[in-house]
Amino acid sequence: MTIKNKQVLLANRPHGWVQESDFNIVETDVPALKDGEVLVKNLYLSLDPYMRGRMNEGKSYAASSQLNEVMVGGTVGVVVESKNPNFQVDDTVLGYFGWQNYGVSDGKGLNKVSVSSQIPASAYLGVMGMPGLTAWVGLISIGQPKAGETVVVSAASGAVGSVVGQLAKAHGCHVVGIAGGKAKCDYVVNELGFDACVDYKAGHLVEDLTTATPNGIDVYFENVGGEILEAVLDRLNAHARIPLCGFVSQYNETTPHSVRNFGALLINRVKLQGFIVGEHAELFPQAMQELGQLVASGKLKYRETVAEGLDNAPRAFIGMLKGENLGKQLVKLA
Repeated sequence: MTIKNKQVLLANRPHGWVQESDFNIVETDVPALKDGEVLVKNLYLSLDPYMRGRMNEGKSYAASSQLNEVMVGGTVGVVVESKNPNFQVDDTVLGYFGWQNYGVSDGKGLNKVSVSSQIPASAYLGVMGMPGLTAWVGLISIGQPKAGETVVVSAASGAVGSVVGQLAKAHGCHVVGIAGGKAKCDYVVNELGFDACVDYKAGHLVEDLTTATPNGIDVYFENVGGEILEAVLDRLNAHARIPLCGFVSQYNETTPHSVRNFGALLINRVKLQGFIVGEHAELFPQAMQELGQLVASGKLKYRETVAEGLDNAPRAFIGMLKGENLGKQLVKLA
């Protein structure tokens, strides 16, 4: 019997904010496997801010998603049929099948993962996946935090920022998060153990950031950009480091925010480095070992916001871009 596959395609290139009408949900037949291929039933789909950039045309660090093709995205699933000797039925695998219920692969880029009560399958799309690796690589390799320094991270309650802050605390730093709303700030301080959290929605960002960072800022992990970046630049210490991970506040803007105090980078001899985690694969074994030990021991805490079913992926994606999620945004597919 032919298996039916539901897929979400990119229908339009958004101008400004993404709309649900920019996606098209279709049903297709899963093709018969060829020798060397495996069929994976996806259990969870990862929704991430970078996907907004892929919806655009133009120069970027990765190719744009094509119209009428499946939206890109990381997935974790289970092998349901295999004609590849390296994969067996019931193997749990991490892949990049995008917004669909099933995926066919020749095995390249498909990685088996170990699932346990301490580390469930969904964690490999969050704290043990691309976001966790991004946090580790950006903070440890680029930020190089030292005990006693002040580390600030924007989008602190999100999948990347929440890991950054906890890793910085483990390195003996004074850690300040920036997040939107009292509930998120309470989570960051009370559950994740940050020293302070600035609510940028409260209306006095500069004053609150100054209070939270009396000794200035040594490392700023940048996820957001815009007015938050501008406020942080005025608090940087000499030889501060900025791992530049994302600019989520700008992804849906038609007129980008202009940073007026960019000269602070020169005055303070700041190292600012944009990075794409996939270009640092040589660090993954060490990062995965450390993250795995911290998660299994309960020392590295995380949250997941889970939408049910592929039909709800567009709405969940838009909500994530608006900051409605806490922790990692996922879609449960099976």
